[in-house]
Amino acid sequence: MTDNVVRDAFFALHHGLPRQGPGSDTTTLRLLSLVGPLPERPRVLDLGCGPGRSALLLAAETGGQVTAVDLHEPFLDELRAAAKARGLADRIHPVNADMGELPCQDASFDLIWAESSAYSIGFDHALRRWKRLLAPGGSLVLTECEWTVADPSPEARAFWEPHCALRTTEENVRACTGAGYSVLGVHRQPESDWDEYYGPLAERADAADAQAPGMAEALAGARAELAMRRDHGEDYGYTGYALRPAAAWLTRPESAADAAAVHAVHTAAFPTEAEADLVDALRADTDAWLPGLSYVAEAPDGTVAAHALITRCLVGGAPAAALAPVAVLPRHQRTGAGSAVVNAVLDAARARGERLVLVLGRPEYYPRFAGGPGVSPGWHCTPVSGYGIRPGFEVPDEAMMALVVGAADGSWQVPQGTITYPAAFGV
Repeated sequence: MTDNVVRDAFFALHHGLPRQGPGSDTTTLRLLSLVGPLPERPRVLDLGCGPGRSALLLAAETGGQVTAVDLHEPFLDELRAAAKARGLADRIHPVNADMGELPCQDASFDLIWAESSAYSIGFDHALRRWKRLLAPGGSLVLTECEWTVADPSPEARAFWEPHCALRTTEENVRACTGAGYSVLGVHRQPESDWDEYYGPLAERADAADAQAPGMAEALAGARAELAMRRDHGEDYGYTGYALRPAAAWLTRPESAADAAAVHAVHTAAFPTEAEADLVDALRADTDAWLPGLSYVAEAPDGTVAAHALITRCLVGGAPAAALAPVAVLPRHQRTGAGSAVVNAVLDAARARGERLVLVLGRPEYYPRFAGGPGVSPGWHCTPVSGYGIRPGFEVPDEAMMALVVGAADGSWQVPQGTITYPAAFGV
């Protein structure tokens, strides 16, 4: 039996289903909210649109023109019919094309959307190939299946590895920042999103004609997928990312080979070597050092231009994090290198679950990292005194700030008490 016969049976099994991957209108709207304000009539590109559930919602919510791309023409026919029924036919433009080889001009879209589809060309490949299509200030939203536990079961690994090499959220955030994006927001999709996909698929599988050409193979694949989710669903899940191209600085976690260059950056940026020595001392403190939260920005020649560090501290005995020190080589100051590396390390901290980052610095500088174009929304910035947090030394109230995730929505209680810094800080 040919692959085309099995493929056709797969599409027949999925024809008419409301979704071709885990998702919901609630999740689509949540991801859209992470992008922030759009132009009045945004140009939207929905890649791997399937029957168009997200395309229809995006057209209705944004008031824009949606170009909806898929390789399977019957899905596009479903979308055309649904768009006409909803009075959206003039604002949705189905296109039969390969999302990896798009016939689109550079800088032609304000929003690129890819729910449950980037895997087909690879997450990293999608980040690189689609970036050119974004207009200035444009955003990319995509979802990706990821490991949600540190040690996935052998069964889950055996199921996914032939299809897609899953990574963790932290690893994918690194891929995003490494590809030159700022992470506007990250959203772990709830289990109900899987139910919206698998519920109708299970009903269709039960009613399918297993004798039809290729259908036995298609059904076997669908039932294996359903069983894996039932038995090992806690090991993996979908996560949505809202991204925007950052300044033209490559950022990445420091490597062991960067230690001397990082030391040199701090030595050049400050009057003494105190900050450079502080970084070295923190790197040697296993209680303070948080692997993956020491970031560098590279100059075009590959040398280290800037550095930002987040280490462990305590507030009233509860774990928190401290952003310090941050340094930029003098010749690269006022070029965006500092903002790029701070954004990157904050994105990485949020991805690994840090929710409180303390900052001692200029009050006119650091609040910019709590939202706005090209920076890291999701952090709420305010003086620490507003949370009942106290430094263990004298400092102006407005200079001791807290960057907090989730404080505004009441989903998490910020710890209170005195800040305890690692011994290397000497405070």
